[in-house]
Amino acid sequence: QRRLVILHSISFLPFPKYKQTMSDEWDLQICCMGAGYVGGPTMAVIAKQCPKIRVCVVDLSQKQIDAWNSDNLPIYEPGLPEVVEECRGRNLFFSTDIDAEINRADIVFISVNTPTKTQGIGAGRAANIKNCELCARKIAEVSTSDKIVVEKSTVPVRTAEAVSRVLKVNEKGLKFQVLSNPEFLAEGTAIDDLMKPDRVLIGGQQNPAGIAAAEKLASVYANWVERDNILTTNLWSSELSKLVANAFLAQRVSSINSISALCEATGADVSEISRAVGKDDRIGRRFLQASVGFGGSCFQKDILNLVYLCETYGLDECAAYWNQVILMNNYQKKRFSEKMVGKMFNTATGKKVAILGYAFKKDTGDVRETPSMFVVRDLLQEGAKIHIFDPQVKRDDMWIEMDYTCGVNKSNTPGLEEQITTCTDPYDACAGAHAMAILTEWDEFKSYDYEKIYASMSKPAFIFDGRNILDHEALRKIGFEVHAIGHPDPNEFDDL
Repeated sequence: QRRLVILHSISFLPFPKYKQTMSDEWDLQICCMGAGYVGGPTMAVIAKQCPKIRVCVVDLSQKQIDAWNSDNLPIYEPGLPEVVEECRGRNLFFSTDIDAEINRADIVFISVNTPTKTQGIGAGRAANIKNCELCARKIAEVSTSDKIVVEKSTVPVRTAEAVSRVLKVNEKGLKFQVLSNPEFLAEGTAIDDLMKPDRVLIGGQQNPAGIAAAEKLASVYANWVERDNILTTNLWSSELSKLVANAFLAQRVSSINSISALCEATGADVSEISRAVGKDDRIGRRFLQASVGFGGSCFQKDILNLVYLCETYGLDECAAYWNQVILMNNYQKKRFSEKMVGKMFNTATGKKVAILGYAFKKDTGDVRETPSMFVVRDLLQEGAKIHIFDPQVKRDDMWIEMDYTCGVNKSNTPGLEEQITTCTDPYDACAGAHAMAILTEWDEFKSYDYEKIYASMSKPAFIFDGRNILDHEALRKIGFEVHAIGHPDPNEFDDL
């Protein structure tokens, strides 16, 4: 299961009171356990910026490691291939020899997946930190020297306490300092985010050993990040800050999406409202673009985690407040699907529908929690014949996520493969379609020949813009019937 693949830790040189394991060749040795969306890019940039630091990314999956050692990297991220090519074989390595790499490391980052629990206490809300514990046990098992252990995963508050307890009971008399160093990457811009971070957050225990460990890690980032942008806090503030940051960003998306529904009902234009509101420097412009909803591996998982934490501490009103962000996101996705069916004369049965974009955002192939999947699921239930084009998404990844998140698979949905076609050409996807929906904001979608597309589609030809990236007036002049998130329908208002 892709959600349970262990991303592993970064290891940095212990501060002076610890046993030294560095060689004359390297100032520091880092091991990253887990070759995923966080581990791979993060380690590649550290290797690029710190040529005297040896960085090795390890993973249980030979297939994953082989991909990192090839020209066909396992994840799509703009700028990543160039960074990997520059450093691989110099001071950046990829290996399945987990035990040896942990043992030689100076600091170990735990960067494992922490998926939402699907059963047991807190199912559907609490994060499953099993992989964090497994990493800690492996570190304690194979280490022969003191180390700094760093949480890179997004974890519930006080996870570091559990990791510390596991490490502390080692029978070799080794000492470990546990730090929290959450990532603030955005897929599609991860390399830029790593090269020019607006902040690096490091949390540690507020005692001499913890402060020294945090300073050792800060010295790594200081190779390219200004010291003023390296923030240090206590462990618990650092762990909670990542959850809160994602919750605030998702809250802004759900807030503007709630207004988009009101705009469609009243004749207001959500883009104009976003521009007017965003001009207020107390609010700002970012994350005020109405859309079909947010997706990805972080926002929903982290908010649900925050909701569960609030419930655990008896803060029911706080839990309900943050849970509403999720409910609004679910409402927006469902509202979009229902509008599609409603505008197509209340039936999609047997109709070809083109879906342009399946990734949860542009410049990534990641399909985790993608809004497109939920729209496709709804259209499946309506009996539509769905043709999907996305420049980066792999068909196998689409099926895996649909099964994992929506419970839709070939076994329980007869004819699924015939009902959903993946296309390698957007014009083929649209040919003969009754409707097309823009569900990912890929830049290339803006430059297609829509006159050619219109000529090939069934009439009336519907466009449903779930990302508000197209020129709607130009499309209407071609002949399309256009419906967009938060934009009034000119057929329903005569005073726009």
